[in-house]
Amino acid sequence: MRQEQIDLKIYPIPVLRDNIIWVWVSGNQAVVVDPAVPEPVETFLKQKDLNLNSILQTHHHDDHIGGTRTLLKKWPKALVFASEKDKHRIPFQTNSVRDEECFKLLGCLVRVLAVPGHTKTHICFFVNAQKGISPILFSGDTLFSGGCGKLFEGSFSEMFKSLRKINSLPSKTKVYCAHEYTEANLKWASSILPDDKQISNRLIAVSKKRANGELSLPSNLEEERRSNLFIKARNVNEFTFLRIHKDNWQG
Repeated sequence: MRQEQIDLKIYPIPVLRDNIIWVWVSGNQAVVVDPAVPEPVETFLKQKDLNLNSILQTHHHDDHIGGTRTLLKKWPKALVFASEKDKHRIPFQTNSVRDEECFKLLGCLVRVLAVPGHTKTHICFFVNAQKGISPILFSGDTLFSGGCGKLFEGSFSEMFKSLRKINSLPSKTKVYCAHEYTEANLKWASSILPDDKQISNRLIAVSKKRANGELSLPSNLEEERRSNLFIKARNVNEFTFLRIHKDNWQG
């Protein structure tokens, strides 16, 4: 069967200090990922004459769900996809999802990945490749560009397994994480491995982008495999050492 090409674009909305709200657009429909605050999203949607179709929530932290209630007042028919295990902390969810559940959204197949670590109930949304479009991962605060999220509720073992789960996705997967931390993450990685050319070269390129006011995101899984020490960790003990070192780093 011939696969139709999907008209899909993803736009960043930088908010707060370092959050990125991602807006996935197809036609006049929009899916918003982790809206920390409502006003910039409202402005963006109205300027582009878009309808808010759905909201994807990776976890319950306020800098990810803080704008959702207000957006739902403006677009009351919008769906909210969130973990069924987080109904008490994301009570406005309309579509409660579980690990490995799949659903169609804007003509694409979306797969839910449970990735405990940052929180016990954190999930990611993986969008399958379409004709002419690479696979996409909305990773929230689990996998960052050059790093990973802090452990607020989960264990080192859980986060290590969650990152390995993400690392099993296709290498061309574009990673849309929720914070612009790349430069700081790579500076830390370079302090661990100062002679690693993959890390140092990436740091130079990212620093130039940031100096010019550009985002370093999205990343891709192929790049993370080369220069993200948490993805490269061979076992949970190595991961634990790196995570503790990063938490205590004063660079």
